[in-house]
Amino acid sequence: MKRWQFWVGLLISAFFLYDVLRDLELGSFWIEVRQANYWWLLPGVAVYFVAVWVRAWRWHYLLRPLKSISTRTMFPIVAIGYMGNNIYPARAGEVLRAVVLKRREGVAISASLATVIVERVFDGVVMLAFVFLNLPELARLTGGDKLIGDLGIQDIALWGSVAFIGALLVFLLAAMFPIHTERVANWLIGHLVPARFRERVSGLTARFLGGLESLRSPREALMVFLTSVVIWLLETGKYWFVMHAFDFQVSFFALMLMNGVVNLATTIPSAPGYVGTFDAPGIAVLKAYKVPAAVATSYTFVLHVALWLPITLLGAYYLAREGVKWGDKIESEVKGG
Repeated sequence: MKRWQFWVGLLISAFFLYDVLRDLELGSFWIEVRQANYWWLLPGVAVYFVAVWVRAWRWHYLLRPLKSISTRTMFPIVAIGYMGNNIYPARAGEVLRAVVLKRREGVAISASLATVIVERVFDGVVMLAFVFLNLPELARLTGGDKLIGDLGIQDIALWGSVAFIGALLVFLLAAMFPIHTERVANWLIGHLVPARFRERVSGLTARFLGGLESLRSPREALMVFLTSVVIWLLETGKYWFVMHAFDFQVSFFALMLMNGVVNLATTIPSAPGYVGTFDAPGIAVLKAYKVPAAVATSYTFVLHVALWLPITLLGAYYLAREGVKWGDKIESEVKGG
């Protein structure tokens, strides 16, 4: 609570929520929420859990060069990670699942975090593909107008492309040329890191680079990309099912665009649970498709809860079974790498 990142995230969430609420008619919003057919959430949640299972398989695949761990073993750990992302600031769930993996399977935290970062980079690339696939139609609908404050979807796509595609190229090059990468890293450590920390940082760097080993062949990198596409298509399927609980219809491609935009926007620091950074962009995309504001807001609100609550409850259950609590002990494990 005392860290400045938390308060920055809170302020950013407040800004996005203000953008959502300033022109909203609350009476119409609550009518839409009350009239929704919530039975449609059941297949939506089921499809989402299938996507989480595929995420567990993808992580199993990325970790194979380090240790072969079954997807069944990985699934609870992935659920714990997503629960942590939903209730802790700064995506601390990623660190939490790396810690649980180390406790259960002995995989170094720095190495598993490398695979987690690779996941996120591929996720970002797929989200950008979803956006660019639908960008011409959105530009036609909006006439180039700004969607969120002073930001247009083109702005989000541009900055997202620079960040994610740039990161992907760096990781692919690091994986393909590990010896050269380690030499460069050691040179930087030797010149930039204080002497008393160099050995430890060098060890963490070596383990981190080891976590990139699954990207050393184009075939394996393509496999990770295709798996990421399947994951996000399944998650878009949840958007589609939840849409049927409300009185509007847009195409599956429009929901792919919404999925891409909101998940790119949630990379912005925010309060835990992506409050505001998920909602404002999603509502803006739907309004661009001429969905009434009250309907777009009620749908996005219910969708957000449906994405947040089930995986958070499941992850909390698995975390309780593990007997893990966030505290000094976990922080010491993270520092040990």
